Amino acid sequence: MRRLGTEGWAGIAMLAVSIGVASPTLFGMTEPIIPRGWWTVLFAGFVISILAATAALDSQPVRRVSLALGIASSWVLVLTAQSTGLLLVLFVVTAAASVYLIPLWASFVVVALNTGVIALLSTQTSPELGNLILIGFYLLIQTASVLSSATLIREQRMRRELAEAHVELRSASILLSESTRNAERLRISRDLHDLIGHQLTVLTLELETARHMPDESARTHLDRADRVARELLRDVRATVGRLRSEAPDLERALTEMSATLPGLAVTIDVAPDVRVDEEHSEALIRAAQEIITNTLRHADAQQLRIDVRAEPGSVVLRAGDDGRGAAKIVLGNGLRGLQERFAVFGGDVKVDGHGGFAVTARMPVP
Repeated sequence: MRRLGTEGWAGIAMLAVSIGVASPTLFGMTEPIIPRGWWTVLFAGFVISILAATAALDSQPVRRVSLALGIASSWVLVLTAQSTGLLLVLFVVTAAASVYLIPLWASFVVVALNTGVIALLSTQTSPELGNLILIGFYLLIQTASVLSSATLIREQRMRRELAEAHVELRSASILLSESTRNAERLRISRDLHDLIGHQLTVLTLELETARHMPDESARTHLDRADRVARELLRDVRATVGRLRSEAPDLERALTEMSATLPGLAVTIDVAPDVRVDEEHSEALIRAAQEIITNTLRHADAQQLRIDVRAEPGSVVLRAGDDGRGAAKIVLGNGLRGLQERFAVFGGDVKVDGHGGFAVTARMPVP
């Protein structure tokens, strides 16, 4: 089950405040200008509109229409209330919610319109200093809520961009480090082959020649030396082969790349029987990088799990988050590039947006 984040708790708090300020009219302590039943229905429409506007929906137009309905219904609620009291707090709610859907300048237009409604309401009473103070107070509160929400959104965007850069840098660092280690292993393997392998080959040839010479007393020692030389040459060749084919530690690489990401807990599980060479390992690391970046950028998720399993003739990477998913999958450059990368090896990548975002990447291995 997905945990409720700070934004979720803030939304619940604002919903509770909205109900609280409307409770005198909702529960009959004061009577509205229109029938209280209709006023209650209108308030329910306001709550539903604000929830729809701030919900994690894919359709921005639907959310913006919901916001407009919420703003309009808040005006009607305030204008038809017999006693506004703290009901003007609804304007603060709509102003704060608008920042998530429309440009900042448009949010200030909402603030101005809300303030105009307050001023219109104030004309129904004698123009006293208290009315001016009330108008100025709610103007400042709305402005503060808009600026606070805008600051929070900017901070969240910067944290997300920093996390994405962290993943990209860690991935590049890991691949560069593995490439450096690979180059060093190749150098050592060449040195072993060139310096020791050639000399052992010469030694076995010399021993083979000496064994055919007439001195029978040395034959036993020569046979033993020849056997040791051949076994040593075989061991050197096996060591060289292992050095050339040794792949990076995939689980360590993925864990290092996904560690300490703000707002996203990544779980890595690589089966012990997964065996891949350097090229296949690089493809899997790049796949995990793209998945983590997409999760940070689009999923609004708090948890991501990446599993790598060995299946007959292939290695499969499965990833799934607890985010909002997507009813319709639109592949960006990153996912298309991931499909192309796996297609080079004869593999494929499948995505699913139901119940969070899931990626299954399958790659044949020798």
